[in-house]
Amino acid sequence: MTALTASQAIRETPLGSFVPLSALPGPSDAARQAASRATRSGELVTVKPGLYYRGGKTRYGTTRPPVEDIVREVWGSTGVGPAGFSAAREWGVTTQVPATYHVAALWTVAPIDGVTQYSRRNRARGELNQKEIALVELLRDPRVFVESGWQSLVDRYTEAQARGLVRGSFLEHAVASERNQSVRGNFATLMADVARS
Repeated sequence: MTALTASQAIRETPLGSFVPLSALPGPSDAARQAASRATRSGELVTVKPGLYYRGGKTRYGTTRPPVEDIVREVWGSTGVGPAGFSAAREWGVTTQVPATYHVAALWTVAPIDGVTQYSRRNRARGELNQKEIALVELLRDPRVFVESGWQSLVDRYTEAQARGLVRGSFLEHAVASERNQSVRGNFATLMADVARS
C-alpha cells in the first residue's frame, strides 16, 4: 500500500477543515509545495504561515473560515477571549460592529487577517472561559465599550451567573492578578451592584 502524498491528503481533507502544514505527510518541502499549489488553484486559503483552510469554491473564490473559528484553531480555548467591542458584543452591551475581531490572549502570533490581537500576561486568565475573559476586557474601560449603560452590564452579568455562564470565584481570582487597576476597581463595583440588584 502506497503512502498518501501531501497533495492527496489535501484533496481528502473535508471541506470546512483547517490544514496545518505540519500535519501533511511526507517531507516538509514537499508538503509546503503541495500547500502552495493548492493555494494557487483555490483548493486552500492561507490563514497564517503554516496554517491553511479547505473552504468551498464559489464564484467569488474559496470560502474563508469564520474569524471565531480561526481564533479557536490558532489559540485554542485557554486564556483567550474577545476584547474591546468584540467583548461588548459577546455581552450584548453594544451595537458597534468592529472592523476586525479583537482577541485577548496569553500570547500573540504572526498577524492574521481580520484579527486584532492583545497580549495579556495574566496566567490566571487560563482558568476563565471566553465569556469571563470578555467581561474582564470590558472592565478595562466600560465607559467606552458598554454603550447601553452600566446597569445593562449588571443585568447581563446577573443573567449569565444564573445560567452558569460565569463563575464569580474564578473571576475574582483572575481579576486580583490583573495589572490594570481599572479592571480591579470596576470589578469590585460590578460585584457590589450585582449583590444589591
